[in-house]
Amino acid sequence: MIDEETIRRQYEMLRPALDERARRLFAASHVQILGRGGIAAVARATGIAPSTIGRGLKELDQGVAADQRLRRPGSGRKRLADTDPSLVSDLLSLIEPATLGDPERPLLWVSKSSEKLAAALRAMGHQISADTVGRLLRRLGFSRQGNFKANEGRNHPDRDAQFEHINAQVLAFQADDQPVISVDTKKKELVGNYRNPGTDWRRRRQPRRVNGHDFENKKLGKAIPYGVYDLTDDSGCVSVGVTHDTAQFAVNAIRTWLEKMGHERYPAAGRLMITADCGGSNGARVRLWKLELQKLADETGLTLCVCHYPPGTSKWNRIEHRLFAHISQNWRARPLTSHLAIVELITATTTNTGLTVACELDTTIYPKGIKVSDAEMATLNISGDDFHPEWNYIIAPKTPNHALVLR
Repeated sequence: MIDEETIRRQYEMLRPALDERARRLFAASHVQILGRGGIAAVARATGIAPSTIGRGLKELDQGVAADQRLRRPGSGRKRLADTDPSLVSDLLSLIEPATLGDPERPLLWVSKSSEKLAAALRAMGHQISADTVGRLLRRLGFSRQGNFKANEGRNHPDRDAQFEHINAQVLAFQADDQPVISVDTKKKELVGNYRNPGTDWRRRRQPRRVNGHDFENKKLGKAIPYGVYDLTDDSGCVSVGVTHDTAQFAVNAIRTWLEKMGHERYPAAGRLMITADCGGSNGARVRLWKLELQKLADETGLTLCVCHYPPGTSKWNRIEHRLFAHISQNWRARPLTSHLAIVELITATTTNTGLTVACELDTTIYPKGIKVSDAEMATLNISGDDFHPEWNYIIAPKTPNHALVLR
């Protein structure tokens, strides 16, 4: 015969594996075995309330269903949002972007972490924890999100028209077998044993050890890769600078491309189309950029047709995803320990589509802050296009000499 002590021992052994419903069914089954007086005896042995055991007996009489709910609909503790009517509205007042204009809001200048939101809500009289704040926000349709780059350049009404203009010019130059290049400066890189993003195959638990900080090594300095990408030939030429990213450095990189690759690929070219971002060392408003391009035109006899991408659309520049992306992939997880290592890694960059890259180190010292006077600008042989002349212009040699083309 089962007694109270036996029931108690069985219940203590099984209790960690039983949920609320299983516990009351366990108690009810033993009441049926004991018979008269069983509810009181099982309640003493298990500590389960007699009323709960009674519900278990009713469930046994009705039949136990595998998918039956643990509790009756509506039972259990009410949610804070139901018992605290102003909780949701106060939380939304803290989290919504509209609060940024109100200097009286307590979380105006701090990050909206769950802990800080909970602290602010408690200061407003609510009893709430950080975990509850997180659950409530998710139920309201919020989630933690980063920034999404989607608004670049969309506000300019002629954004798409400029892209169409550039595309038409590129097709016209290519049809006439004239060179078309895309130019830009890649992200500056620290030279030394520094962490480079990405992963590479290595033996298990043998990661490459690099510096624990990213402070610039004054002796090694930084590397400034300026790229020239030939849209037609699917080839690139990168000049790695060691001082500053200036317009003089940018134009000299184009000059290097002409000497190393352009002459051989386009021996009869008389024009050169350059597509570039609207800012940086090759920006549309940079006077030194145009002055240096004039010098390049005079040296080579080339007529330079320059088209800038609209402001904020630098990621559309062909060089970004046809050259720079492959360079970054080629040296992922590789510390750029020296300028020579950078040159070799860039030169080794290839793709299945046939991309080839030439690279050389430019050790010239390019000073910053060079001013170009109005008088110097007046000497430029420059003419703007009818469509956005600030973005599209032609710089022709002052004294055309076809014998000098790409010499």
